[in-house]
Amino acid sequence: MSDFSPTVTAVSSAVQKVDADALVLGVAKGPDGPVLLPNPLAEKAAKGVSDSLSALGATGAADQLLRLPGVEGFKTETLVLVGVGKLTGEPDGGVSLESLRRAAGSAVRQLSSAKSVALALPAATVEQVAAVAEGAALGAYNFPHFKSSQKARSKTPVAEITVLTELKDKNTAPAVARASAVGAAVRAVRDLVNTPPSHLYPESFAEEVKTQAKGTKLKVKVWDHKDLEKEGFGGLLGVGNGSSRKPRLVRLEHSPAKPAAHIALVGKGITFDTGGLSLKPSNAMTTMKLDMAGAATVAAVVAAAAELDLPVKVTGWLCLAENMPSSTAQRPEDVITIYGGKTVEVLNTDAEGRLVLADGIVAAGEENPDAIIDVATLTGAQMIALGLRTVGVMGHENLREDIVGASENAGENHWAMPIPEEAITGFESTVADLSNLGAREGGMLNAAAFLREFVPDRADADQTALDPEEKRIPWAHIDIAGPAFNEKGAYGYVHKGGTGVTVRTLISYLEGLTR
Repeated sequence: MSDFSPTVTAVSSAVQKVDADALVLGVAKGPDGPVLLPNPLAEKAAKGVSDSLSALGATGAADQLLRLPGVEGFKTETLVLVGVGKLTGEPDGGVSLESLRRAAGSAVRQLSSAKSVALALPAATVEQVAAVAEGAALGAYNFPHFKSSQKARSKTPVAEITVLTELKDKNTAPAVARASAVGAAVRAVRDLVNTPPSHLYPESFAEEVKTQAKGTKLKVKVWDHKDLEKEGFGGLLGVGNGSSRKPRLVRLEHSPAKPAAHIALVGKGITFDTGGLSLKPSNAMTTMKLDMAGAATVAAVVAAAAELDLPVKVTGWLCLAENMPSSTAQRPEDVITIYGGKTVEVLNTDAEGRLVLADGIVAAGEENPDAIIDVATLTGAQMIALGLRTVGVMGHENLREDIVGASENAGENHWAMPIPEEAITGFESTVADLSNLGAREGGMLNAAAFLREFVPDRADADQTALDPEEKRIPWAHIDIAGPAFNEKGAYGYVHKGGTGVTVRTLISYLEGLTR
């Protein structure tokens, strides 16, 4: 994976002294035309730019970027205007934090030929500085690793990012450091998701996690194929046995001295999904390297928790397998035994993610964490229900709402969805405890109902309670199927390919546990 990491700093020095390849100003869509947002330019220079906006074709629309010659008296050779979208009436500049995040990311992404960029966007509060810094860190990304051209391989994104602010607050530096750590976590997920399946498979994924954990306090344990057989991880074995590249289970742990809580994260890591013997159509297979995005997200969040020294114990369970058709692949109507003993009749080998997650959820639950959260590119139904930019969250009501609230703080779109009472009825089997194939209608909700069957009871649960929810460890399922991979054009801080969605939400959720 790439070791590229931009330098992000916040400075309060006079803008005339800032030496960068480009100076970025924000333009918003006002009710009567484009509006130049508050910036550190001298009054005369700012008025000259503001009066020229319409003539320059500036509209303030999100992602619009215009390059102009530098203003006299400044070291920067290029002045850049970036659109931030409509004015919202927000204080301190009239734009939301997410609009600032996206504008900063868009500018840095589109200015990839520059070595250094100074961002003169509204930054009058610590929150605004953090949003600009985070957006810039997310925008500074590329993935040239498999290009044959040395020129393409050596090209890096903007390496030096400066956030201009007049703010002098002791919390500014930690906020920028957090933004850098969050950016690094998202870039790590993007790298893994964008890596072709010829190079990323269960064993190499596990080795990459071990490599990245070296020099940190993270603990890593890996179950290989023989270990999985010995301990009875039937979901991983059933899905992964069709491939010559055998499955792995990886456990990561960030364990501070006095944790405020213990959260277990479980990630679906299908490094390539052909559908198995229930083979996918060829045009549905071309993006299936993305099917390990859940495991990549979990690995990055645990690493970020350690980097940020969060006072929460976080265990990550990466359920890694390659779903391939072969003479050793599981067949429709096979019965497998999930870790912990429940049996599942496999009616469709392309409904494999829920099988490996079931193993991981049971294993995570044995440690009696305060909550279990699984992350997965699980169903095509997620895209039908919520589209390509909105993540579905299901499960225990309080936990589900906490995650959705964290997503709002992080600037990501996560939407609470129910698990209807009747959803589990479609998984009945005449030969096993469950089948793996539910009703087509409401497929995202039904898949969540299946996973819930494997969530263990709390160690201190009242076994006389009638409501199963009162007994179970609080659990939530996050379906990132569509938002995990951007097949269309880049926008804001989001590049084409792997997006790293939900990383910021989970970091925000973990941070909220200590407030």
